[in-house]
Amino acid sequence: MLIRKLFKFENAHVVRGCSTQRCRASIHGHSYKVEVLFESKYLDEGQMVYDFGLMKRGMKELIDSFDHGVAIWDGDDAEYIASMKAHSNRWVLLPVSPSCEQFSRVLFLMIDRLLASTQMVNGERGVKLHSIIVHETETGYAQAFEEDAYSELMGTIPLEMIAFSDEVREGWNDPQLWEKILTGQPFVNPKTV
Repeated sequence: MLIRKLFKFENAHVVRGCSTQRCRASIHGHSYKVEVLFESKYLDEGQMVYDFGLMKRGMKELIDSFDHGVAIWDGDDAEYIASMKAHSNRWVLLPVSPSCEQFSRVLFLMIDRLLASTQMVNGERGVKLHSIIVHETETGYAQAFEEDAYSELMGTIPLEMIAFSDEVREGWNDPQLWEKILTGQPFVNPKTV
């Protein structure tokens, strides 16, 4: 069975090297919609695959990290990177260009890593991240599956190279959330949310 949870965020970026002149040469923003799809052959004690309320914790925090901020590619011009950091309190530095396709891969990897270290306490079994769909516009989206997120053909994405601004981190319930995810520290779901 598949379940799907929709998240939203506003973000600005530049996608260097793309075909569209406006997209590659000017900072611009989108109202993103992110669909997180989970699958399992089992139901938990509440007869759910995974309680939607549990997704409002770490998963929502990770996705919300991009809200009202700028996504910056660490391979962009150094002066541009410094300027974005200087003029925006909310930024995320990525080891890949912030295209819709790469957003879907990055978010897949982030949530997959979080899910892998999550201790489930309500009878959840076999819960797996199926895919991430990132809607950049009303008519365009990218969907990443596991084979896409971990694809060497598309280029590996080193999660440890992702950096969040101080203001983003301060918005998390635990400012060390990202370090804990990277090191695989247990993320224990509460029995009640």
